[in-house]
Amino acid sequence: MKESYDIIIVGAGPAGSTAARYASSGGASVLMLEKDRDVGYPVRCGEAVSHEGLVQFIEPDSKFIGSTITRFRLVPPNGKSVIPQLDGKGYVLERRIFDYELAKVAAKEGAEVVTKAYVYDILKNEKGEAVGVKALLKDRETEIRSKVVIAADGVESRVGKWAGMDTTCHIKDMESCAQMTLSGIEVEDDTLDFYFGGDVAPGGYLWVFPKGKDTANVGIGICAEDAKKKSALRYLEEFIQEKFPDAAVLTRIAGGVPCAKTTDTVVKNNVMLVGDAARQVNPTSGAGIISGMIGGMIAGQVAAEAVRMNDLSYLPEYEKRWHKRLGWRHEVFYKIRDAITSFSDETYNSIAESARKLPEDKQTLGGIFRAALWNRPSMLLDVAKVFVS
Repeated sequence: MKESYDIIIVGAGPAGSTAARYASSGGASVLMLEKDRDVGYPVRCGEAVSHEGLVQFIEPDSKFIGSTITRFRLVPPNGKSVIPQLDGKGYVLERRIFDYELAKVAAKEGAEVVTKAYVYDILKNEKGEAVGVKALLKDRETEIRSKVVIAADGVESRVGKWAGMDTTCHIKDMESCAQMTLSGIEVEDDTLDFYFGGDVAPGGYLWVFPKGKDTANVGIGICAEDAKKKSALRYLEEFIQEKFPDAAVLTRIAGGVPCAKTTDTVVKNNVMLVGDAARQVNPTSGAGIISGMIGGMIAGQVAAEAVRMNDLSYLPEYEKRWHKRLGWRHEVFYKIRDAITSFSDETYNSIAESARKLPEDKQTLGGIFRAALWNRPSMLLDVAKVFVS
């Protein structure tokens, strides 16, 4: 390992690996540091992505796909489900393998990847600008210099805080989440199931994402405030006991997911935030794999361009490109989330009933959102813009 690089990336998740890939292909020397011993471990997400999103970065491969999805089912409190038309298809990934593949692509482009590398601070010059990182490598304190540091280190990024950015996520914008991977159950391997209602997931939703015909990720995300009264894990355990009482539990995870708008500042002192660190997560669904990769791609491209021009004042171009590509949509989705988190069980039942009455070709996700927000006309135009574009 060298003493200095053009760009150091902290975190080897999808956003970090994608940033490393595009920074390297742009001609920059890149080092990616991952604190865990294995890229892709532990897995902390539902693992679902769209085909359209995935193929922007990598061709689907059976080795990292658990199931191919052709439909999804929305289950309101009364159990009278609706199955919207799905434009295209999606996948439930095997994230451990998927993340490995993304890191391999980055390495193929020239990025150096080092695991079990714990970054505990950033290096700063006399102006307070980031000029590298301090890390524990093989239990040795090491200083590695760089022109740019890209933080892909997750929610409430420590790297961002060290650079002077406010990466704190307000509790109202956090979802309390829990998930178990179950085996020995019967599921439809082409269908994503989403459950709504106060008894199942107040202010959020519960999901069943198949990974074959007898295995699924079953998880829940609820408002952190609601979780104070009854934990997300408890809701999940009760659901599993009712629906899958004989299941074998293969994995258990719990944590917080940011469902907020992008952080106010994503570039400061030569430090760039990507993925969860920048809160590049869809605020309505909590989905963040593809949006984080898009953020990583843009950040990697801009960082490499800045290095080539020898002009680090160019780095804020990343913020402009992100907002144009996805940031503005996330602002709309944030408004939608605010609207729907207060829905009652009766409202969910009514929305599903309205959706079932629509002509079959109108039973789309956009159509359901419009039905859900019909009494909020100021938001309908924003919703229409999102789904049209």
